[in-house]
Parts: sequence; C-alpha cells; structure tokens
Amino acid sequence: MKKVILSIAALGVMSFTTNQLYYGTQLVWAISNLNDMQEYIHEDMVNGKIDEATAENYNELLDETQSFIQDFYEKQCR
Repeated sequence: MKKVILSIAALGVMSFTTNQLYYGTQLVWAISNLNDMQEYIHEDMVNGKIDEATAENYNELLDETQSFIQDFYEKQCR
C-alpha cells in the first residue's frame, strides 16, 4: 500500500513540474515575441511608417504587458 501511495505522489509531483516547465517556456517565448514587436515598431518609426508618439504608445503597452508576464512567471513558475 505504501508503494502505491508513493508511486501516485511521485507521478503527481512529476506532472506538476512538467506543467510548470511548459508554462515557463511559453512565457519566455511570449516575452521574446514582445521584444521582436518592439524592434519592428522601432524599424517602422525609423522608416517613417509610424510617428514617434505612436511608437512610444505601442512600446509603453508592450512594456506593461511584458511586466505582467514577468510578474506571473516569477509567482507561478519559480
């Protein structure tokens, strides 16, 4: 009986850890995507496709979103 309980507990821990790694990986990719978007915005501003004020507004929103993701990552995935 003890072996069964230990086996179930071990599977539960492994399952939980796997989900944390998956979520952590997804959040890291999300932050990478936000950084890519900020580069695209900068390029568009330099090329005159958008004005500086619009670029600044977009970057502020992306920075805020990145902060939300990092806060969640720190609280839920570490």
